[in-house]
Amino acid sequence: MTVLVTGVTGLVGTRLLPRLVEAGVDCRALVRQGKEVGADATAVEGDLLAPATLEEAVKGVSDIIHLAAVFRTQDTELIWQSNVEGTRNLLAAVKAHAPEARFILASTSNVYEEGGTHPGREDDPVAPEQAYPASKIAAEKELRDSGLNWTVLRFPFVYGEGDGHIEDFAKYAIAGKWHPAKKISTIHHRDLAMAVQLALGGAFDGHIVNVADDATMSVCELAALVGERLEPSSAPLENPWHLHVDGSLARGLGFRPTVRSVYQAIQENLM
Repeated sequence: MTVLVTGVTGLVGTRLLPRLVEAGVDCRALVRQGKEVGADATAVEGDLLAPATLEEAVKGVSDIIHLAAVFRTQDTELIWQSNVEGTRNLLAAVKAHAPEARFILASTSNVYEEGGTHPGREDDPVAPEQAYPASKIAAEKELRDSGLNWTVLRFPFVYGEGDGHIEDFAKYAIAGKWHPAKKISTIHHRDLAMAVQLALGGAFDGHIVNVADDATMSVCELAALVGERLEPSSAPLENPWHLHVDGSLARGLGFRPTVRSVYQAIQENLM
């Protein structure tokens, strides 16, 4: 098994790649010129927006884990270009040079509508308006229509291991005046890696899968963990299911989170 991983310098990639290497996976890391990878992986230079650079990266691989994405920007053109055109270019290279490979796409729970009547399910109709989730839905469709062996993993809020994500999220929620009672689904990096390894083993082939732990977490609690405080409110909570996903399909396919809640992560010093 030789696995190509994109997005290895991001919040998820820097924590996933070492775990894959430790598990004995032969990893290639797609990096731009001059970038290095810390894990014991083979760095291959390439750019998702430069199709000619992807041929050597994909030759001989058994699987692709496509993490690379752009979302922390107001540049919607860049989001669409990177997340859709970049995925399309990578798919074309895989179809031409590694057509038997499994393609695993990292997506997001942000694709589910704000006004949902239940936790987001994989078969819910989705038509998000914001550029990032909309571009992810477009990338998912490109993959499903590619003819390749595919898996889509929709991750909720990812946290842990000093990634600073909760701190950033708390500031974002305060600035956005989020209701303190709003709850979101979460996943620790350790279990995200477990889900990816299950996908590499074929457990999720041909499926879109929500991967989340066992306990949603309120915005109020998350902010308090990092010393922040949202404005208190007893007003009715609108859109109570937004960012809350149904993880039952993943469990039916063999996923069992080992970090079942943020509080367990704190108790076990996994933050």
